[in-house]
Amino acid sequence: MAPQTPPPRRTPLNRDRVLHAAVALADRSGHEALSMRGLAQDLGVVPMALYKHVANKEQLLDGMVDVIVGEIEPPAAGAHWKNAVRGRILSARRALLRHPWASRVMESRPAPTPGVLGYLDSVIGAFRAGGLSADLTHHAMHALGSRVWGFTQDLFPAPPDDADAGEPAGLPGEMAARYPHIASIAAIAASRPHDGDSVVGGGCDDQFEFEFALDLLLDGIERLHRQGWTSAG
Repeated sequence: MAPQTPPPRRTPLNRDRVLHAAVALADRSGHEALSMRGLAQDLGVVPMALYKHVANKEQLLDGMVDVIVGEIEPPAAGAHWKNAVRGRILSARRALLRHPWASRVMESRPAPTPGVLGYLDSVIGAFRAGGLSADLTHHAMHALGSRVWGFTQDLFPAPPDDADAGEPAGLPGEMAARYPHIASIAAIAASRPHDGDSVVGGGCDDQFEFEFALDLLLDGIERLHRQGWTSAG
């Protein structure tokens, strides 16, 4: 009688595996569809097995946020403070673009997670290591706002999905005459190569616009630092 082949060893379940599986599931289906039961099924375990590693879905979401934050690359050793901050922010942007649901989950957390606090502390630390005062750093963080995570609310909403593709780019003639300065900006945007996935608007390059504004902010912060600026005037 041939010896029986033992069943393959199951990969032990641990918190790290649970969180990474949850991130992968959210990437495929969106975080709204995420459930403890569905995650357990994806991992091939009973739902109760998950509760040894995460107490509930809220704790699961907190952990998923920290997984995403953990993908943000550290700055190069000895980098100038402006390069260090810029690099961290652009790495955060790449991480959140890989996981489009992540920014909404981050905003939904009732309190910042350890990973979020650690990232913010490191950005503040880069400013302070560059010699910026606590006062200027405080206002710099306010100026950066959500841009520190690589995403922003844009001024101009994207056109509706059902917009007529045959219509000329820019504003219709009557609106262009009424709002000539907006029309001139719309014409510039329409003349640029079109980024079909842009959230900024037709013809705009999201990455270019993001880096353009980020560099304006960092250059301005650097100028104020050199001038010895304080909020006290």
